[in-house]
Amino acid sequence: MSMNELQKLLDEGVKSRVFPGYAAAVGKGDEVWFTSFGGSRCLSPNPLPMVEDALFDMASLSKLMGTTMAALRLIEQGKLSLQNTLGDFFPHCYGKETITIQNLMTHTSGIKAHFPLWLRGITPADAAEEILREPLAIPTGTDVIYSCMGYILLGKIMEKIQGEPLDGIVRRLVFDPLGMHSACYCPSGDKICVSTEGETNGVVHDENAAFLHGISANAGVFCDLADGIRFASMLSRKGEGFLERATFDMAIQNYTPGMDENRGLGFQHISFGYGHNGFTGTSMYVNKDGVYALLFTNRVHPTRANGLLPTFRKQFHQLTLG
Repeated sequence: MSMNELQKLLDEGVKSRVFPGYAAAVGKGDEVWFTSFGGSRCLSPNPLPMVEDALFDMASLSKLMGTTMAALRLIEQGKLSLQNTLGDFFPHCYGKETITIQNLMTHTSGIKAHFPLWLRGITPADAAEEILREPLAIPTGTDVIYSCMGYILLGKIMEKIQGEPLDGIVRRLVFDPLGMHSACYCPSGDKICVSTEGETNGVVHDENAAFLHGISANAGVFCDLADGIRFASMLSRKGEGFLERATFDMAIQNYTPGMDENRGLGFQHISFGYGHNGFTGTSMYVNKDGVYALLFTNRVHPTRANGLLPTFRKQFHQLTLG
């Protein structure tokens, strides 16, 4: 990997308006080979430069960094099992009683990918009931439907098990053990946050997560470059010092061969490795040699009508992980 070539690619990403700004890192284990940040964290009303400690909205990368890791810790503690079903936790499941935790984590539950809770005339406390009432998109276990709604249910189950809100669970089980002291849900006003759509700053971009007051299992984590590196380093080390190796190996298995997507427990599998993306322009992947590549951007600022990132991300991963 050429560091100069990688930096040129990132500079071109800003220049070509693939994204206003970015933070990126590449490494393996505890070694950090490359870090860079640049461009703008905000374009309007006043352009502001990217800074190293700016917090990015992780969007669906929250599923991996927060919810998945906390669920794996609860599995290790014997408080949760992949074979647990929705019927174990909810009194009324409307025909979804046999959907398992494994189905939720591998996106094989058949639950719809997304629908707008904030338009349903309900309160946040009714979210799980509303999701359970919604008819399945396909029969459980027949294919992958990447479901934010299924992950919201997973978070609600974890809250029932622990008797506390999801942000506290993730802080105690994931962020604190990994030394991720800047990562959080609902960042305080003194934090420097990268703008997302419009002039949104420090408020989660995902509408369902915002409806749930910013604390949701599908989105809501904010993270800076340094904490992203801490998390990616753990993935590169296959969970060493955080998860049992058997747990980590279980999580990164491909549970959906022959289906529409290859999925582990909360992990997406692609040709060169495993990891996850986020709608706002974030991604983190580890290849088969244990090299990680982290790319945080604000590609939805000032508008989500920007489809340039997927092509750029392929180039980025080819340089770093290919």
